[in-house]
Amino acid sequence: MKLRSVLTALALVLGALFAPGAGVLASATDAHAATKISHATATSMFRASGITWSSSGGCSNRNNPTCTSFDQLNQATARGAQTLKSASGCGLNITGGTETGHASGAYSHWNGYKLDFSQATCLTDYVKNTFTYIGVRGDGAPQWRSGAGNVYADEGNHWDVTFHNCGGC
Repeated sequence: MKLRSVLTALALVLGALFAPGAGVLASATDAHAATKISHATATSMFRASGITWSSSGGCSNRNNPTCTSFDQLNQATARGAQTLKSASGCGLNITGGTETGHASGAYSHWNGYKLDFSQATCLTDYVKNTFTYIGVRGDGAPQWRSGAGNVYADEGNHWDVTFHNCGGC
């Protein structure tokens, strides 16, 4: 019985390290490292869920602040967007990803934890009626926390969402 438990744990670790479409291999020494995915993998995931994205510059270059890029997005962030779409039933349009030009920090856009979504009545009503209001951020944006711990900040013209996990996917 113990051997089965060890083999199951090993299979889970190997599955996480070599996840198909992960874009990069997670570090074997850091079991909590986020699995990063490519722009192509993210867009495929979003397309499959009916999530759209747009870019003011009409591009996806991570180093151009007018682009919307998903290069180096955390897999859990992409899956979190998919969970939000299915749970809310709302149309979602992503306007910001991992491109340069956003605020820095450990849980930043650049580090793959955040996505920006267009403001829409359906999404706003869902967030405000489903999640817990937790006060204003340092920049004055009101925030709500989901049961999974993800944080939704209303920046006025878009939702800035920090995905700490995939939201129960």
